[in-house]
Amino acid sequence: MEVHFTPEQEARLAQSAAQQGRKPHELVQQVVERYFDEESRFIDAVKRGEEALQRGEYLTHEQVGQRLERFLQP
Repeated sequence: MEVHFTPEQEARLAQSAAQQGRKPHELVQQVVERYFDEESRFIDAVKRGEEALQRGEYLTHEQVGQRLERFLQP
C-alpha cells in the first residue's frame, strides 16, 4: 500500500518522527493504529448510548441543564 502526502505533510511527519527518535513509517503506523482504536471506542460508545435510549435511560434537555447548573455552582 502506498500513501501520498503533500511536501508539507512529509516535512511535518519527518520532523515529528525525528523529534521522537523514530522513523516516519513507524509514526504513521502508530497514528493509524490510534485512529482505529479511537474509532472502535467511539462506535462502542454510540451503541451503548443507543441501547440506553431504547431502555428509556436518558436525560431530557432540561435535566441536563439542571445538572450543569448544579455542577457549575461555586
